Amino acid sequence: MNTTSVWRATGPSAGFPMLQEELTTDVVIVGGGITGVSLALNLAEQGIGAVLLEAHDCDFGSTGNSTGNLYETLSRGIYPIVERWDKDVARAVTTARRQAVEQIEERVRKYNITCGFRRCPLHRYATSAGGKESVQQEYEGSLIAGLSVRLEDKLPHPFPAPHGRVLILDNQAQFHPQAYVRELAQQAAKQGCRIFENSMVLEVDADERVVRTANGKVTAREIVLATHSPKGIHLVQTEMVVNREYGLARRISRDTYPAGIFWSSGLERLSVRTLDVEDATYLICVGEEHKTGQQDTRTSIDRLETAASEYLGMKEIDYRWSAQNYSAADGLPYIGRDATGCFVATGFETDGLTYGTLAASLIADQIAGRDNVFAPLVKASRFEPVKGVKGIVEENISVMKSFIKDYITDREAIPLSQLTPGKAAIVKFESESLAAYRDAEGTLFAVSPVCTHMKCRVHWNAVEKSWDCPCHGSRFAPDGAVIEGPAIEPLRRHVLPGH
Repeated sequence: MNTTSVWRATGPSAGFPMLQEELTTDVVIVGGGITGVSLALNLAEQGIGAVLLEAHDCDFGSTGNSTGNLYETLSRGIYPIVERWDKDVARAVTTARRQAVEQIEERVRKYNITCGFRRCPLHRYATSAGGKESVQQEYEGSLIAGLSVRLEDKLPHPFPAPHGRVLILDNQAQFHPQAYVRELAQQAAKQGCRIFENSMVLEVDADERVVRTANGKVTAREIVLATHSPKGIHLVQTEMVVNREYGLARRISRDTYPAGIFWSSGLERLSVRTLDVEDATYLICVGEEHKTGQQDTRTSIDRLETAASEYLGMKEIDYRWSAQNYSAADGLPYIGRDATGCFVATGFETDGLTYGTLAASLIADQIAGRDNVFAPLVKASRFEPVKGVKGIVEENISVMKSFIKDYITDREAIPLSQLTPGKAAIVKFESESLAAYRDAEGTLFAVSPVCTHMKCRVHWNAVEKSWDCPCHGSRFAPDGAVIEGPAIEPLRRHVLPGH
């Protein structure tokens, strides 16, 4: 199954070189998504020297697999922030996010970026009777948070009738994230930032302020880990839930569906929008979230396809993909310098396009020594036992369950001889357990099943053909190479004679 997102399939390429030298600079940025690239341009505009390292190509990860939606509120709602924190914190969140969306719009104009940026309304509604209460709660929470929301009785054609009223937040936005970030990277490079793609970071030495890749290294005054979960071992990883969410896109006739952000709650939690690219229009549906490595991925995407077919009539699918997100225990992201002395930006949940832009501005301010009013609320070194204890306890119980399931009860393994082409499993070979995948041509890939981050055991992702860690979200290719962190080292490869 092809898992290229509609954004990556329809967006431009950047074409930056690989790092093959030793450099010294003011700031080294690890990660080429919207956070890292926005920060690169922020620093370049201020005359601060920076080097950006991306393991694949810019916009490869969560940014290139997102919804392309930009909004002041939060996808899970601003009401939980009002309830967990208070009115002032909720208003600070919506104000900071509004400013981030405005910054994106300003840059689109300033640099004449062709990314389909458009202002549009956001709709939140229930698709079953059980979702009506959450819509009403969110309406009340939105008013408290200072959002200009209203309620209406119906959705625009051709959406089915909602259960109850529809919450509408006007003047939100959408764009093509791949096109935006790629052009931002070009602008940052023109203004002095050195950007390197296919330059996976293999070591972060926070004490010596050195970052190493296979073919080079960068020494810098400041290190920024703009990789969602930061590379290596960091305290915030124990406080976050790691989830995967799936996306579908189908080409439709233009103007069949209205422009806008459409979020449903009820039996399924779906995010729906359209995308216009040159002469093509796509209907996009995102949903079916689960913890990374803890659910069958093929079942998840099949369920999303069923929901999209029943609700939107999406019978044929052109693109299927998924993305990873990280939820903070207390509902707010972690942005700023952590205990290692590095800057991190994580815990964005599914709100990363706006939060990533916000994080880039906040970190640029801190590097330049400027005050930022939002910084104390989201500092990466914080620990709020009252605000976050429930989420922290639940996630660490989840991690412990994975350990118990995979180590104490010993997940069942099959003999290697039973592994057929196109399949993967934990196998037994000469009394040793291995994570093995045999491709369609019969080539065998055998690696250690133990994640190199914190020693959990990996699980097979049949949709994306990867080994995923259920504890902190590291993902590995069949040959053990790191796809996304926090792991830095690959799974150990095993060569099995005769196989």
